Amino acid sequence: MPGENLTRIEAEERAALVTVHDYDVRLDVTTGPEVFRSETTVRFAARQGASTFIDAITAAVHSVTLNGRELDPAEVSDGVRIRLDDLDDENELTVVADGRYMHTGEGLHRFVDPVDDEVYLYTQFEVPDSRRMYAVFEQPDLKAAFRFTVTAPAHWQVVSNSPTPEPIDAHDGAKTWAFEPTPRISSYITALIAGPYDVVRDELTSADGRVIPLGVFARRSLSEYLDAEYVFEKTKQGFEYFEAKFGVPYPFAKYDQLFVPEYNAGAMENAGAVTFTEFYVFRSKVTDAIRERRVVTILHELAHMWFGDLVTMRWWNDLWLNESFAEWASTIATAEATEWENAWTTFNSMEKAWAYRQDQLPSTHPIVAEIRDLEDVLVNFDGITYAKGGSVLKQLVAWVGVDEFFAGVSAYFRKHAWGNTTLADLLAELESASGRDLSGWGRLWLETAGVNTLRPEIETDHDGRITSFAVLQSAIEEHPTIRPHRLAIGFYNLTGGKLVRDHRVELDVDGERTEVAELVGLARPDLVLLNDDDLAYAKIRLDAASHGVALANLSEIEDPLARALVWSSVWDATRDGETRASDYLALVLGNIASETESTTLRIVLANSILAASAYTDPTRRADMLRLLADGFWELANEAEAGGDAQFQFVKSFASIAEHGSNLDALDELYAGTISLDGLAVDTDLGWELLIALAAAGRAGDAEIGARLAEDDTVTGREAAAKARAAIPTSEAKERAWASIVDSDTASNSVVRDTAEGFVRASHPALLEAFIGRYFGMLEGIWEARSYAIAEKLVDGLYPSPLASRALADASRAWLDGHPDAPSALRRLVVEKLAGVDRALAAQARDAQEG
Repeated sequence: MPGENLTRIEAEERAALVTVHDYDVRLDVTTGPEVFRSETTVRFAARQGASTFIDAITAAVHSVTLNGRELDPAEVSDGVRIRLDDLDDENELTVVADGRYMHTGEGLHRFVDPVDDEVYLYTQFEVPDSRRMYAVFEQPDLKAAFRFTVTAPAHWQVVSNSPTPEPIDAHDGAKTWAFEPTPRISSYITALIAGPYDVVRDELTSADGRVIPLGVFARRSLSEYLDAEYVFEKTKQGFEYFEAKFGVPYPFAKYDQLFVPEYNAGAMENAGAVTFTEFYVFRSKVTDAIRERRVVTILHELAHMWFGDLVTMRWWNDLWLNESFAEWASTIATAEATEWENAWTTFNSMEKAWAYRQDQLPSTHPIVAEIRDLEDVLVNFDGITYAKGGSVLKQLVAWVGVDEFFAGVSAYFRKHAWGNTTLADLLAELESASGRDLSGWGRLWLETAGVNTLRPEIETDHDGRITSFAVLQSAIEEHPTIRPHRLAIGFYNLTGGKLVRDHRVELDVDGERTEVAELVGLARPDLVLLNDDDLAYAKIRLDAASHGVALANLSEIEDPLARALVWSSVWDATRDGETRASDYLALVLGNIASETESTTLRIVLANSILAASAYTDPTRRADMLRLLADGFWELANEAEAGGDAQFQFVKSFASIAEHGSNLDALDELYAGTISLDGLAVDTDLGWELLIALAAAGRAGDAEIGARLAEDDTVTGREAAAKARAAIPTSEAKERAWASIVDSDTASNSVVRDTAEGFVRASHPALLEAFIGRYFGMLEGIWEARSYAIAEKLVDGLYPSPLASRALADASRAWLDGHPDAPSALRRLVVEKLAGVDRALAAQARDAQEG
């Protein structure tokens, strides 16, 4: 990573100097398995006599020609940048180089399918990696038109941002595809996807009458599982919704969606050529939560075609706006245009929970973060940028009105099409459309960090009628900002065994105390729920009476969003050490069986595992883990046959089965000698069960190898790596460590899964032995590996399951001893330490009575 950084100051200076017209990029991917040929011609204006640089991370630079002058590559290129001196008013630069294929999910990634040995390529350029494929002024505000010409094997599909042309013959066994130029776009959303992908095609008619070709692509060995018709259906629903709400037709000529292997992210909004993780091609049964998440992701990337691609941030400090808008827009579109009408419940359970976690870390930052350089932005793809930003936009929509919000967004798209903007440009249009002054709102919500806590204060007379009702707002000392909130208050009463809302008020809350006069005189309900309908971004606490009613009747709350809000409130109190982790586990086991929302179920089960493994008193942790594992198995046996809940209970059981009393049942379920009605142990669930057996010491290399022989696919290899790393022996942990730390040959996906298996250890001593080695390897890994791999190693190998004072002390010692370590590396360690500190505080609370 050293030398590959770009500072904001450098970018501003270059943008003031250079105006880019267009790129002509010629690529040959038939030159062997290690490198490809890249020839880039870029035309740009500059100031006469000035100097600048162009970005190009290369294996070798063969020639550099500037305005007809041959420059010596050895003098002007360092393998990361090419220096350009004595520029003219108008310039033409040609760079001929070899680019290196990546196996890290960055740049031009090359994958060989173990099923048929076919080669697949795809690009991932956000944030700074188009420079790994061609020479480029790598910053979002230097937009240009891009023309790609690609020579590739004749039997391949070749896809880029423009419609795929008919190829012409090249050399033996190869053809050349010459794409038409793109509109003016940023380099990070250019794309190349190439290989023998199978494709399904369709089309739709845009709001302006154009016929938009659609394509859905997947690897040949995976395409039998591709439910393209469903993907097309959701895509068309999204097109219709966004074109109507945005008031601007889809801005590009076609829309391809490609599922690609070994992908680091969920998806990427390349203009007209969106790439998705293959996790969304379902070769085995998945939860309803994952099926819904795929729809949200499809619509998230589609929203980016307008917000991000048509109109683009000037610099990465507005990355939050790009991602937050897509989060909000995809959720409202999912709720209003598809069958997943409870998408806002999912948003609460998943996205908001992520935001609240991130906002309570020492590394929290304002939504509008200070982005000094590329390393800053790489670590800011976080819960603030995505989830808090999306939550705050939802708050803003409630404040200005949804129709006014869409009107402002529409004006913004029309005014700034194909340009670059800042937050001020959007706020100006929203102010114009709504009549609201947003300057104070923006300062309080976007320029400060931290999350507020809201609590009700209720007084009643002897008849149970409310004599005083106030909403109290607090903030922590480190982030003391008190903010305005638009929220609702719901009154819920037990009716026919159900907790049902029978009264609601919506109001603006501001200051440390807000009186709610309209509730005075009403009968106090059984349950008072602040932030009903989840409009506001704030932590919510229940008053004592409501808390008791909620815990006794959680499963009887009729509305799924209200139920999710209560689940979230109780979990947050557990994380904060206000309530005991063991009490939370009792709540889960007593109420989760009746939960109807798949994502709420998924998140609550994951939270309960964290609570048992890290937040309980260490002296009784083994008992709590056994209680939970046995409870999951019992719930699986009692759940509706073939239902989503049964499936999730089995998966959760498998994730901690080594701690429970049902290892014989696990063994027999995997072997097929027992079964659960309606549950098929398919390929991927079979791997999960085998990983559990490996973690329990009941399966080893022989069993893993036998299963891999039956499923020698990329997914099978990843699962096998995870299973081998989970074996509870020192030898297995040493082997896993060496395979990804001492060696640099594993792909990004194998690194991820090996690390996940490594930290799964039922015996703490297995991980305690690696504490010193973990901190000893940090700087070397950060120096030597690409960001995607370094982050996976730093994050994934941290022995969080120990949740011990020794780990916290070692973390602090490393931070104290390395004050000058790269800020992005320090941030990752700081966040991990914060998790351990929170666990220690929760453990102390769990050890107390009541």
